[in-house]
Amino acid sequence: LSAIPIYTNASGVVPIMASLIEKGMPLGTTLAFCMGAVAVSLPEFMMLKQVMQYRLLFVITAYLLIAISVTGWLFNTYY
Repeated sequence: LSAIPIYTNASGVVPIMASLIEKGMPLGTTLAFCMGAVAVSLPEFMMLKQVMQYRLLFVITAYLLIAISVTGWLFNTYY
């Protein structure tokens, strides 16, 4: 959830990810943060609400947040 206000693209998040890992943040947490910054950002919501109904936007957002969280937990558990 803390990554939602950050708007960046996939190549712009790599230096942020590297610095978070250097500072000691677990890999899964870093991965989830960076995926959230790219996939679930406020500007993305603003663009998608123009072409989607609110219910579909809510379902997609909920799915992304759950999938990103599970991915982060799995990476923290196994790596």
